[in-house]
Amino acid sequence: MAYSEQEILAGLAEIVSEETGLPAETVLPEKSFTDDLDIDSLSMMTIVTLAEDKFSVTIPDDEVKNLTTVADAVSFIAGAQS
Repeated sequence: MAYSEQEILAGLAEIVSEETGLPAETVLPEKSFTDDLDIDSLSMMTIVTLAEDKFSVTIPDDEVKNLTTVADAVSFIAGAQS
């Protein structure tokens, strides 16, 4: 099943909220994971793992560093769906 970018954004917001305690509505496409959401590398790896499970995609470790904003992650997940 392919998810829409809206569904991916909502799912990602839920994951980030669970991991960080931030309200899901603050997880917006233009937000930077590190600068705006204050997510460290360890939390980011947890978020990536949860997103992989939720959306049935694989996000290679060397790609994670390119996912600087929520929009980057949404685009990558949307493109990685088979």
